[in-house]
Amino acid sequence: MLKTILGCCKVYISESRNKSALESIEKAAKFFPLAPIINKFEDVTYNRVGYTLVSEFVSVPNNEESCHLTNAVLAMVKTAFDTIDFEVHSGTHPRLGVVDHICFHPLVDASLGDAARTARCLATHMGSNLQVPTFLYGAAHEEGMKLDSIRRTFGYFKPNSNENQWIGVPKSDTLPLKPYSGPSQVTPAKGVVVIGATNWVDNYNVPLLSSDISAVRRIAKRISGRNGGLASVQAMALTHGEGIIEVACNLLDPKNVGGERVQQEIENLAREEGISVEKGYYTDFSQEDIVKSYFKLFKERI
Repeated sequence: MLKTILGCCKVYISESRNKSALESIEKAAKFFPLAPIINKFEDVTYNRVGYTLVSEFVSVPNNEESCHLTNAVLAMVKTAFDTIDFEVHSGTHPRLGVVDHICFHPLVDASLGDAARTARCLATHMGSNLQVPTFLYGAAHEEGMKLDSIRRTFGYFKPNSNENQWIGVPKSDTLPLKPYSGPSQVTPAKGVVVIGATNWVDNYNVPLLSSDISAVRRIAKRISGRNGGLASVQAMALTHGEGIIEVACNLLDPKNVGGERVQQEIENLAREEGISVEKGYYTDFSQEDIVKSYFKLFKERI
């Protein structure tokens, strides 16, 4: 008898201002009611939206067949490519394509291996069916390549316009890495897609009342584990409207280093720079609340 387990997929799309495009993307997902959208987080300044989908999928070693979750995400991605042109996109959040980032996380009774197989399944379908260069990271990658390593290779963290904006597409259409699937050339209207599998990650953003991007970058650098700051924390400084710069953080081990600890450390560092700090916020529910929301949804449908 096959074991049924629960997995989560987070899909980050480079658009939040084109409401008709978002409506079409969400409509595409509704054709797969067994993989519902549990949360949606829009940011107009970043011009970015994040969707969290949850579904049961069958855990079978070496099985590369698609499941409800991959089918729903594939439909959303196809619609995103049909309704969004990466060449005219702009925002203050870095991105590599129309669909910037997709990540699978194991939830109830699932393993990281289950999430990795699902990620590879989606990447195979996306590269061949949608003809977009698709890259893997984390447990989905055979050597465990990290997401930030891929992004640095592509120059992800460097704004390509003034006012710390990312506008249009990179100047070069050549790829610095070989994709896991899909063509070796970039279609400017689509960009590239990065798909991974990891344990749960929280995203926590802290607004600082400042226009001094250099000062806030110093704070982000000092908070990041890569530079000797808080272990398991990745951070970058992003402008977020007039007079506000956010330290946007990925919390890779939120049970040990959570938002409260990050908030406290950023406040301490900002005090040294003479910068005021507002209360940070999560861009998604907690892992526990995601699971509760999923089961509540299906209980209401019975």
